[in-house]
Amino acid sequence: MSKLSEQEFKAYLKQIRELAEGPFEEIQKEVEVTNKFPQRFFDLSIENNLYRCCLPEQYGGWGLNELEILQVQEEFSRGPGGMRMHLHYAADMNWRILDDFGKKELKDEYMDKFADKTIFTCFALTEETGGTGADLHTRAVREGDYYIMNGEKTLISHTDCCEFAYVIAVTDPEAPKEKRLSAFFVPVDTPGYETVPMPHMMGCRGAGHAGLKFTNMKLHKKYLLGNEGDGLKIAMHSLSVSRAHIAVSNLGMAQRMLEMTIQRAKDRVTFGKPLVKRQAIQQTIADMGTQVHALRLMVYDFAKDFEAGKDIEMKAAMCKLHSIDTVRTVSDSMLEIFGGIGYFEDCTYGPVERLYRDCRAMWLEEGPRTVQRLTASRKLIENGGIIEILS
Repeated sequence: MSKLSEQEFKAYLKQIRELAEGPFEEIQKEVEVTNKFPQRFFDLSIENNLYRCCLPEQYGGWGLNELEILQVQEEFSRGPGGMRMHLHYAADMNWRILDDFGKKELKDEYMDKFADKTIFTCFALTEETGGTGADLHTRAVREGDYYIMNGEKTLISHTDCCEFAYVIAVTDPEAPKEKRLSAFFVPVDTPGYETVPMPHMMGCRGAGHAGLKFTNMKLHKKYLLGNEGDGLKIAMHSLSVSRAHIAVSNLGMAQRMLEMTIQRAKDRVTFGKPLVKRQAIQQTIADMGTQVHALRLMVYDFAKDFEAGKDIEMKAAMCKLHSIDTVRTVSDSMLEIFGGIGYFEDCTYGPVERLYRDCRAMWLEEGPRTVQRLTASRKLIENGGIIEILS
């Protein structure tokens, strides 16, 4: 448990829910058009400690444990999807990669600057001509105390508000695939670093997606994370944690959609009877609630394993996999029960059509269903099908 009392933590969760469904929703009306967060969003996030609360105490944070971080994330995930994407990253990979793998001099200089967004990062792994694993093509060639980097990345979030990028690149193309890659903490003002604009997305507006291009970018060896050849390990570990955070993002959206759906079913009267009195609607709502409840239990179980230092890869993949199925079912059922008014903007019950668009980004963030199934199956086969549940 963090230094917050149970009562203080519950009050904070309520505060974040009200922020997500109130001021953030108002700001999003502008963001849907501009595709860019105004400074007001960042100011509110700082004022409400959304960059600080998840940091360890030694860096000026609150020292929340993993379950508490996930609970905070569930609350802000009830709001706009692009803001959720930004804050989900702030709660996890933004600072955690440097903390886990950075050299002491980098950590001493930068870790406490995450608390008030003095610095922010992006994570540059995916490539248009490769994938998100050992088949990358971006190269970093060692020359004395420096690396010379050339290559391109695509679909990178938060490029418009970051001061550093975590970049995964090939340092030894002849090495076994598990040792080909290395990870770097790259200042975005390094000569040769370029941002390449991308079109607006279907949903999750404002999340700053762009491509990156590196042209003879000269980077000092102090910015290497871990050891040379650790890039795949760093990327996969970071993605495993983030997959569980994607799952709780889906949980927050699905929970809000369930609540809005029930309220609509209570209010909508056809042929003299509220929809909520009809058995077909009741069964649909039961299916929605069952999946939401199961997803919450899976996420909370993941948090126990994380805190206990267990191997999290399988359960993180399972959480992400089930969360896609959950938010798909819940969002489709929501739209069916809302009917035509759910297809319009500015629905009186809440952002039905925007949530429907926003949640579909989750099919792809940190890997689609196929990737999660392969990851989970590999571990299941190794374990002989045994899935341990911690009490």
